[in-house]
Amino acid sequence: MSEPLSVLQTQLVHNVHRRATTMLVEAAADPAVPVGALATLREFLVSNLHHHHETEDNDLWPLIKEADPEAALRMTELTGEHNILDEALETLLRADLNDREFFTGAAEAVRDVVHRHLVDEEPVLLPALRDHLSPEAWNGFAAHVAATAPTAHRHLMIGFMDLAGTGEQIEVMLGALPLPLLARLRDEAKEAFASLQGRA
Repeated sequence: MSEPLSVLQTQLVHNVHRRATTMLVEAAADPAVPVGALATLREFLVSNLHHHHETEDNDLWPLIKEADPEAALRMTELTGEHNILDEALETLLRADLNDREFFTGAAEAVRDVVHRHLVDEEPVLLPALRDHLSPEAWNGFAAHVAATAPTAHRHLMIGFMDLAGTGEQIEVMLGALPLPLLARLRDEAKEAFASLQGRA
């Protein structure tokens, strides 16, 4: 394995968030994309971004601070950025899907916050995961994340992992899923992405 499991999984999830927020902006600006497809992607993004940063703040940061006390201040700064993301997500959630100009602006704000935050977070988080967090601690955290993750629109998560991940990352994240289920979710993701790209 080229990297610890913690780094591979974190990098993939971050790249999913980059791809998903970018796709929402592009879809919102395209009048050929149905409102229903936008609503589904918005729901997926808001629920998964909330879950991701809440599990970081409440569960992962304490593990890292215990393993690497010098990271405490930097983690506090990252939590502040999570608060900014919450505000942008709330605006996106309230945005009228039929007002494409406003909705696109709200989607752009979320994309910009997410992309900027990940640029700030990864130089702190990835070395801490690589150098200080034990595999056992990560496995416990990852199991908690999986058990509490949003279940709605699971096909989109699979589809974005396929778009954003390397072969190694995808195998690590999806290798345990039954093949028939994985195939069905991938088919559903292809249909959803076609709609989000105005091709359905």
